[in-house]
Amino acid sequence: MSDQSLAPRDTTMLVAALRDKATAFLFVFFVVFTLSYIILTAFGAVPKNAAENNDGAFITETESEEAVEATGATTIDSEPAAIAPENTLPFTMIIDKLNRELPVLNPQSRVIADLDEALLGGVVRHPDSATFADDGNMFILGHSSYLPSVNNEYFQAFNGIQDLEWGDTIRLRSADTEYVYQVERVYKASASELVVPIANTGKRLTLATCNSFGSKDDRYIVEAKLLYSEAV
Repeated sequence: MSDQSLAPRDTTMLVAALRDKATAFLFVFFVVFTLSYIILTAFGAVPKNAAENNDGAFITETESEEAVEATGATTIDSEPAAIAPENTLPFTMIIDKLNRELPVLNPQSRVIADLDEALLGGVVRHPDSATFADDGNMFILGHSSYLPSVNNEYFQAFNGIQDLEWGDTIRLRSADTEYVYQVERVYKASASELVVPIANTGKRLTLATCNSFGSKDDRYIVEAKLLYSEAV
């Protein structure tokens, strides 16, 4: 009877051969992958949905309109936003279904730390979004927390907005006018995927829960359109 088992020397040679083949395969794969990526990049075939800004947040743009992520993190630079006339800015938000009245802050700074500081005093209109004078989307963010006890009432400013339904109203007041918006859509979204248009969308309102302007957490979004306005 012949002995078909491999001698230790033969086994060592086989293992070495297999290792050499695996190493060669990985080297070839890496070279091919790298060259393919370089060629695709050169021809603009690599998808690029977002451009990273200096703060590590992202802004997504479309050809037809400006847009901001639902994080509100559009801090491209530290230059303040333009000063808008006071009668074009919201100062109070009333959500009748939730029996809630909230102060609205309008910071000029785009710096995330400054925007987060403003959230401690109420809800915040993103400085790059529309005012009442603009034909665009007013984007307002507020904290949401369901802890049994919080140190600041505004940590729960937007608690329950996910319970709003189509047809519910949200009222915003400037110094002399009340603007009434009708809810059209309520949903939960991933901040890393959602983009909120802020221009060329008609007179609209978007609310979003927000742990921080720089966060990438899931959040609730409420979209509404302007019904009418009246002097107060």
